[in-house]
Amino acid sequence: MKPNIVIFNPDQFRSDALAHLGNSAAVTPNLDAIVRTDAVSFRHAYCQNPVCTPSRCSFMSGWYPHVRGHRTMYHMMHDDEPVLLKTLKDNGYHVWWGGKNDLISAERSLAPYCHVKYKPTGNIRPGLNVDQRWRGPFEGDNFYSFYAGKLEAEAGEAYRDSDWAYVEGAVDYINAYDRDEPFCLYLPLLYPHPPYGVEEPWFSLIDRSKLPARKPTPQWDKKPSMLQGIYDNQRLQGWTEERFDELRAVYLGMCARIDRQFGMIVEALKASGRYDRTALFFFSDHGDFTGDYGLVEKNQNTFEDCLVRVPFIVKPPQGVPVVPGVRDDLVELVDFPATVEALADVSSGHSSFGRSLLPLMEGVQDVHRDAVFCEGGRLRGEEQCMEKGIAANNVPTGLYWPRVSLQQQEGPEHTKAVMCRTKDFKYVKRLYERDELYDLRADPEELHNLIDDPDLRDTLLMLKERLLDFYMETADVVPLQVDRRS
Repeated sequence: MKPNIVIFNPDQFRSDALAHLGNSAAVTPNLDAIVRTDAVSFRHAYCQNPVCTPSRCSFMSGWYPHVRGHRTMYHMMHDDEPVLLKTLKDNGYHVWWGGKNDLISAERSLAPYCHVKYKPTGNIRPGLNVDQRWRGPFEGDNFYSFYAGKLEAEAGEAYRDSDWAYVEGAVDYINAYDRDEPFCLYLPLLYPHPPYGVEEPWFSLIDRSKLPARKPTPQWDKKPSMLQGIYDNQRLQGWTEERFDELRAVYLGMCARIDRQFGMIVEALKASGRYDRTALFFFSDHGDFTGDYGLVEKNQNTFEDCLVRVPFIVKPPQGVPVVPGVRDDLVELVDFPATVEALADVSSGHSSFGRSLLPLMEGVQDVHRDAVFCEGGRLRGEEQCMEKGIAANNVPTGLYWPRVSLQQQEGPEHTKAVMCRTKDFKYVKRLYERDELYDLRADPEELHNLIDDPDLRDTLLMLKERLLDFYMETADVVPLQVDRRS
């Protein structure tokens, strides 16, 4: 019997925001518990692009962004491209989708991808990107900070935003499910995507004294110009460490709220008797700066670990061998659809580049990947990649203006770039400005670009060769269906 599939997919959740991965200030008891008893947590899991749509197109297809040009927020999946939700639906799964999209164009029907696109009812509070009173005056140093702080509910009411509404809908779906076919529940939530704001009890839950050290602002001369541009535009240079600590604590409070919502799904599966038969996946599309380097939010073409290393937790159904705990292997989000397809015994009907994680979970595979990859940016002249789709972001009062304004210029800031990360090194190839090379053993914070270090010449050549192999292996996909010659 095929397992049920639950895909719990928070947005912009850093890997180091989990207590079981070493953050002493994080409060994630539900995720920590499932890793102790039933699941595997991959410490070194990497997304394939550091913003929403390209990453989602990648982890739903098993394709890297370059395969079909999914490099922007406005180039989504097409009819002839593999999408895991459609694969499962076509193979007998009842697919319920509750949450954000960023995958299929608004002009197209979602009917091929799900049976239910859930729409919550009742009173739902607007998101902080809509109600922007928290920003303060344009001249102030909070205007681009994304910091909203403590959120207040109306007296006697819960703080019910869209995430709570979708989780409630998912719990109801699990409890009421009475079909013979297995289900796929896809829950792409918004939190902890900034603006950084959370209600009680999560606002006060985080012990500020336990926060790990914030990554310092580096010297910008050997770093990508995009980072300095955002740093200058966000105007956070005068922030004290105490203010950054509050911002980081609120972010971890948002993550703690996500943990509670994940726990609600687990509780519903157990109460309904479906937990053992269900495969659970918890992962994020990308990370967040959260004050590291003096920056907030994210960026589309740099690859610091806080942006591209994500939580990735997998609980298989009963009967699939698993040794619970934390794994240190390098894995990618393209491995997600391959793992689901292996568990469900289905095929997408397309070539893909993911590798099933089941051997790693069983503890029988030595090396899964020797390197992981992430990519973003654009070529000069690619105006369609400037992401001009939301007019409000294109003016100085726009929430995302500090970053988007740079993406819409023809300077080097939005250069096309690709990361190759091995166990010990991270290399970034950039088309229009200086490459990057970091020795992660000595410099895990990625503060010192060693691209010109003569002692690392052989290492650099090895990484460039590995990057060439990657592009040769993934440059195209040949359809499985052959054409008839006349």
